[in-house]
Amino acid sequence: MIVEDQALLKMAASGDSDAQKRLVEENMGLVWSVVKRFSGRGHELEDLAQVGAIGLIKAVHHFDTGYNVKFSTYAVPMIIGEIKRFLRDDGPVKVSRTLKEAASKGRRAEEQLRRELGREPTIGEISLRCEIEADMLSEAFDASAAPESIYDTVYDDGGKSLTLLDKLSDGSREEEIINKVMVEAILRSLKPRERQVLIMRYFQGKTQSEIARLIGVSQVQVSRIEKNTLQRIREKWSE
Repeated sequence: MIVEDQALLKMAASGDSDAQKRLVEENMGLVWSVVKRFSGRGHELEDLAQVGAIGLIKAVHHFDTGYNVKFSTYAVPMIIGEIKRFLRDDGPVKVSRTLKEAASKGRRAEEQLRRELGREPTIGEISLRCEIEADMLSEAFDASAAPESIYDTVYDDGGKSLTLLDKLSDGSREEEIINKVMVEAILRSLKPRERQVLIMRYFQGKTQSEIARLIGVSQVQVSRIEKNTLQRIREKWSE
């Protein structure tokens, strides 16, 4: 069960430790709803629930009723973030120093080319400039990508800025909440160009040719970006 008692939330936000403790205890069901999505990762669900509870506690301590969002909507990303951080830090795959250095060098080259060309450079152009293989450079960019918030603007439609949270339909059931956050997690894992193409294709209903004209590339390039991105999403997120 998800507790959205406004009086209790206000008491917790004011620093009432008893209210904060009660919110944590009564929203552990939300943690378990998230934890189930991480089964089969080599960790006991009970252990992941304890990690998720840390995210819930952080959400309780930082939530402000003035955010104008449901507590559960605010808490779920923090719970997921805590669990994913634990799995990343505890898992066998680490971001190597080589990838970090490649990403840094690539970003500098990307910025130089952007100024020189007056447009977004391709991965091939960046690769040539910084003398790093394109495949390795793409991997380095992915590994160093900064997470984005569900409150960031994802596109501007007719002068009205929308966030991912605005775009996703509201719902009170736990499964709906988790599904929303999974969409957010998928989008924030993508590179800017990949995210831009998918949003235009599947959120705005544009054709590949329309997208090509808008972002200044060929329709073939848009098709390749879409195909490769969807394939990576299937490989990464399918259970």
